[in-house]
Amino acid sequence: MKKIQILGTGCAKCKTLMANTEESVKALGIEATIEKVEKIQDIMKFGVMTTPALVVDGVVKSAGKVLSPEDIKKFL
Repeated sequence: MKKIQILGTGCAKCKTLMANTEESVKALGIEATIEKVEKIQDIMKFGVMTTPALVVDGVVKSAGKVLSPEDIKKFL
């Protein structure tokens, strides 16, 4: 099972990335836990300076942009 984390403080872009990620997971039919990381201290642990960011299994895949569901599928 994949662990997917969305890093962001709750802005509109972060919510869009979360929705796109959920859509991608459903479309691919994979098992994954999707977690929202909102605390600045926790986001900083990933070395991310711009949000939203997508983290898959502990690896930062994207930061600072809202990925489309098609882009997210490539990382899953």
